[in-house]
Amino acid sequence: MAIDRHINFFELQKACAGPGCPLCRIIADRAERYIDNMLFEHISDRGFRAAYRAAGGFCGFHARNLESFRDGLAVAILGRDILEDRLRFFRARKVRKPKGRCPVCEEQDRIEEEYLSFLAGADEGKKDDDGHVRELRQVFTGSEGLCVPHYGRLLVTPAGRSRPVPRWLREFHENRFEELLRLTGQFIELSAYGRQEEFAGLPEDEKRIWKRLAVSLRGGM
Repeated sequence: MAIDRHINFFELQKACAGPGCPLCRIIADRAERYIDNMLFEHISDRGFRAAYRAAGGFCGFHARNLESFRDGLAVAILGRDILEDRLRFFRARKVRKPKGRCPVCEEQDRIEEEYLSFLAGADEGKKDDDGHVRELRQVFTGSEGLCVPHYGRLLVTPAGRSRPVPRWLREFHENRFEELLRLTGQFIELSAYGRQEEFAGLPEDEKRIWKRLAVSLRGGM
């Protein structure tokens, strides 16, 4: 697996240096760039405009920061399309049902599967491994690893089939989740009345383990 010049490797390397799930970070960054580029490049594309209108625009999550993007004219043009469409249904006293998905959600799904497939292929046992998988392993195991939702999607493809995953990747995540479970149990036990002194003796990160659990379970999306 020659990944030394692969953009996925370099993006993962950068994302692993920060907190949280590296894939959540990549997807959020790529989605932001996708919206920005789309507003700049595709506003005059009739096919895109029709698909955007059919989908009812962006979902609430991806529409939340549109006012902060650089191209106000593009936001206005797309917004007018959606508002005109909505008014037509309002006047008819009907509820409009989208006929497509948010284009950014579709792009996120594509990016997610691209990186999950990339990670699943990072197997040191392959004959064509020239040492670069070991470099990826070193980088990745120094990070916080995937969140619970992304690890689940790593194990099972969108079609519902089991996906072969390298042993090092499985062991890394399942050991981390076991430790998270242990620390959560400890937090719950020492939160009981009469165990204040024991709780006070915990390291600060273990006193806040419930926050790490919440983030890991929901992902950074």
